Amino acid sequence: MPVRPFLIRLYLALSVLLPPIWALALRLRARKGKEDPARLAEKWGNPAMRRPEGELVWLHGVSVGETAVLLTLLERLSAARPQTHFLLTSITRASAEALAKRNLPPRVIHHYAPVDCPYPVRRFLDHWKPDLFVLSEMDLWPRLLFETHARAIPMLMLNAHVTARRHRRRSRFSRANGWLMDLFEEIHVQDQRSRELFLDLGARPEKMHVTGLLKAASSPPPDRPELREAFASQIATRPRWLAASTRDVEEKQIFAAHAQAMETCPELLLIIAPRQISLADATEAAASAQFSSARISRRSRGDAITPDTSVYIADTLGEMGLWLRMVPVAYTGNSLPVAGMTLTGKNPFEAAALGVMILHGPHIGNFREAYARLHSEGGALEVADGAGLARAVLAAQQPEFRTPYVAGAARVQADMMAPLEHAFEAITLQLDAHA
Repeated sequence: MPVRPFLIRLYLALSVLLPPIWALALRLRARKGKEDPARLAEKWGNPAMRRPEGELVWLHGVSVGETAVLLTLLERLSAARPQTHFLLTSITRASAEALAKRNLPPRVIHHYAPVDCPYPVRRFLDHWKPDLFVLSEMDLWPRLLFETHARAIPMLMLNAHVTARRHRRRSRFSRANGWLMDLFEEIHVQDQRSRELFLDLGARPEKMHVTGLLKAASSPPPDRPELREAFASQIATRPRWLAASTRDVEEKQIFAAHAQAMETCPELLLIIAPRQISLADATEAAASAQFSSARISRRSRGDAITPDTSVYIADTLGEMGLWLRMVPVAYTGNSLPVAGMTLTGKNPFEAAALGVMILHGPHIGNFREAYARLHSEGGALEVADGAGLARAVLAAQQPEFRTPYVAGAARVQADMMAPLEHAFEAITLQLDAHA
């Protein structure tokens, strides 16, 4: 193992003292509904079930987006390796609830990752004894990585991406970051820019592989056919659009755009799925600035979509696949201009996979390469502001307008399956090498 930098030695020493702080934090989060009290024991490394016999691959993603990416990879791995079991860990309650609504691939177990303290991590590793650890993106917990590597468990990092903000924050600790990244056998990054930033953070070039955006190769989010049929009967033939994974700071513009579009098309329905459902009350308050309460309905209240409904707030987890299957066009949120802030975009490929036309704002920093690929094939439409969003939503109600965009996005997605193949091959090679 490489010589540990001072900051790593300090963190590992302090991690012995952290359990009381973690315990307090978890209790406070549980009171706020951000943790599942029934499953807190898992975060202390206490197993929720017996380890299955034979080969076991451990994959980790922080929350909903990262675990959703891993599910497509797990489908492929599960089909190709019937002898292998898979442990999928995450940190957030939202991820666990979203996964509970999906049919996991065969032999996949979900479990919470342990808190980053010695004894929880060791209990976790003692029980599960993984043959390989696969990390999605860049969730670098030093104690967990140190203990895993110390047991000679090979580690892979997939779908890694470095934003400018993350780079600025981590560049102050490049020696520590370099040490952590050196524990991995391979690091697969989304684009060349991320590779350059990783190298600046201390990664070794021979471990770096530019393999593309794994999210682009993900299966579409699951359907809810029975619910879709019920909602379809409520909506009937009304024109509609979806604002997906929106940030609260941009929602005022979205509702103003919808009101503007309704001046031309009074029957138009907006389905809005906030990125953080815990802030759905704020979403409703923003909608109420444009529309009367009688014209606003909410999924969490069990409200129906009536002929009077202009805005339907889809504030539930795990149903994005339902909403995307009900609209011809979607604004992929977190991308409109907001004073004093720069938003970072949203994964467009869920919409692309379901044949939905993609609209987005100018702020797409975390997905710049993905949108560049889409625009190269005419597969997405950028709007400058809320007024542009209103015009685009109206135009996209016409099939002849949106068909070229949908076709362009389909071409891009068909060309972007390579990251899935790279990830599958890397995992297979590591398992075979350590068999």
